[in-house]
Amino acid sequence: MYCEHYGFVRRPFEMTPDPSFLFLGEAHREGLATLVYGVQSGKGFVLLTGEVGTGKTTLLHALLGQLDSSTASAFIFNPRLSPLDFFEMLFQEFGIERKCKSKAEYLIHFNEYLIERLANNEPTLLIVDEAQNLSPEMLEEIRLLSNLETPTSKLIQIMLVGQPELNEMLARSDLRQLRQRIALRHHLRPFNNEELNSYVSERLAKAGYTGKPLFNRGALKALYLFSGGTPRIINNVCDGALLQAYARGLPTIDRKLIREVASTLSLDEMPQGAEAAAGKRKKRFWR
Repeated sequence: MYCEHYGFVRRPFEMTPDPSFLFLGEAHREGLATLVYGVQSGKGFVLLTGEVGTGKTTLLHALLGQLDSSTASAFIFNPRLSPLDFFEMLFQEFGIERKCKSKAEYLIHFNEYLIERLANNEPTLLIVDEAQNLSPEMLEEIRLLSNLETPTSKLIQIMLVGQPELNEMLARSDLRQLRQRIALRHHLRPFNNEELNSYVSERLAKAGYTGKPLFNRGALKALYLFSGGTPRIINNVCDGALLQAYARGLPTIDRKLIREVASTLSLDEMPQGAEAAAGKRKKRFWR
């Protein structure tokens, strides 16, 4: 609706993780480096956590874009599965055309598949998204997959991705064996104020905008206070603000308009003093 008015070739703040709009803040760059290293060095288990909307899925797409084409990867997006359903989905994702009647049969054939790939020097990566929703039983099943190894190599690299609640789950005493196998961890924090400004500018430019700044300084400041630097919220507010500015014939977007859009989205402004805390870095942890 507003694209032609602003000279956009496409909407700058779509919610889908379009690789052409990739923007990496410091925490995202560190996270991507951690993930790539974890896969390429055969670390086994890697853990990625972050709040809703901080860009975990975007980071995973960036990771897959950097891996060698010989790497076979599988995404499991629905972790609320029974063990047999999990293995059936696993086989579907890896393109293994075999129907098994038991978990033991699945493991036997999966081990054969992994050994063949290792012999051909072809890495295998399993990504389990929304892993905070996994039951302890399923987390144990996934841990057992890491037992598929040779004396010198892990046959499969496993990445657990989820919200911070995943750390609470892994802290359970009955999951200590899994917790001890996690070699690399990274927590994805939101953008800081400067990163948010660059994020907005770059997305507008990649959408084809060449005019004067659409968001003034007050608007960007308000955007940070209402979004906390979370990319998904930034996209929602910016898209709504552009629509309203177009409808009202406004040349620029200011603080007042951002506040109005944030109100319609039921967003609260960060309390005083929280801004500095939100910008603090959370470094990756090596184990």
